[in-house]
Amino acid sequence: MRLDDFDPNDVDIEDQRGRGGGLGGGFGGGGQGLQLGGGGLGIGTIAVLMVGAWMLGFNPLSVLGLAGGGQIGAPVAQRPVAGGSDAASSCTVDAASRESCNALSSLNKTWRGLFEGRGHNFARPRLVFYSSRGSSGCGAAQSAMGPFYCPADHGIYLDTDFYRQMDTELGATGQFARDYVIAHEYGHHIQSLLGTSAKVQAQQERNSDAANSLSVRLELQADCYAGVWAARNRDRLEKGDMESGLNAAHQIGDDTLMKSAGRAPVEAAFTHGTSAQRMEWLRRGMESGDPAKCDTFAAMKG
Repeated sequence: MRLDDFDPNDVDIEDQRGRGGGLGGGFGGGGQGLQLGGGGLGIGTIAVLMVGAWMLGFNPLSVLGLAGGGQIGAPVAQRPVAGGSDAASSCTVDAASRESCNALSSLNKTWRGLFEGRGHNFARPRLVFYSSRGSSGCGAAQSAMGPFYCPADHGIYLDTDFYRQMDTELGATGQFARDYVIAHEYGHHIQSLLGTSAKVQAQQERNSDAANSLSVRLELQADCYAGVWAARNRDRLEKGDMESGLNAAHQIGDDTLMKSAGRAPVEAAFTHGTSAQRMEWLRRGMESGDPAKCDTFAAMKG
């Protein structure tokens, strides 16, 4: 995907790299990260929380403030956000940082236009870089969690080493696969701005049996929103980009991750959707370019 260089005045960046962590707790405890099957499997995907929930018995939604009394959008102490030359410095640490900032800048411009065109108020998220361990308004951030969005502080959290894991461990290669990661997490920010996340949280608290199925719909909608961004920048797509994105969506489907871990897929444990579902909803967004086509809650009733 041929994206313009980021506008340092149109991105909000927080850089936690080099701060030394010191968080304690979190997944696995003792700084060991999320341990799967007796050792660090290192899946490090968007859906790794689902795998952890399935194998270790915790609720992945509670980690991101989506269940168990967590308050979406609850006020947290605001940390400094870099812009201008400071943002430029953080965004040019390496190629992966620059690529991520380029995607963020494009997403800001695209979604700002969509919101303003429909009379909605828009607020851009922050992109938080960290290395191995960091902190968020939703608790500890660790690389084993994969990239995630924290609704409490409107932050997209990323350890860019995840991109290497995508390539070497998941078989999700190509720049657009990496752009899809940022765009998916940005989709969760859109859900936060529109109030979708808060409504889902309320439903989950009323009906815990439906928590996982509601999570699936939220994740698939974020996939569709990622596709909408791509469609709105169709002139920037290059040959093979769509295939790269769809392959990435396939590789992080719940059923595929479970099979990769050597276990039979368990539908009741799905929190992100099957490979087929993730591909379908990403494709819907890419083909329509219309956020209204991303209503997974209406399309998947029953």
